[in-house]
Amino acid sequence: MTTQDPAAEGRRRAEALLASLSDGEDDAVDALLAGLTEVRDLVYVGAGLTAIARAEGRALPTAQRAQASTRQLKLGQLRDASRDDPEALRTWLRRGGEEILFIRSLQAAVDRLP
Repeated sequence: MTTQDPAAEGRRRAEALLASLSDGEDDAVDALLAGLTEVRDLVYVGAGLTAIARAEGRALPTAQRAQASTRQLKLGQLRDASRDDPEALRTWLRRGGEEILFIRSLQAAVDRLP
């Protein structure tokens, strides 16, 4: 599905993917990813996830922020290796969403510190 603003649609889908992952709704995650058949659409969702991960990663303490940046680079390598393979790009999206949940858990732990 291509919209007039694919970047906005990608961000919307990224948020939906994160919500489903957060709620443990694997069937919803699988359905959302299965509905993305065009490489272009998959990449726009990935761009939305990347923007979220980088923004939220900036709030982490220095050492954790550096580790998050390294994990983002590795996710970029996975994306590059999967460039023409929609199924592999779906794996990249799932891992990208899981990385954001991990960043959020790190931030929650930092927030609980005295």
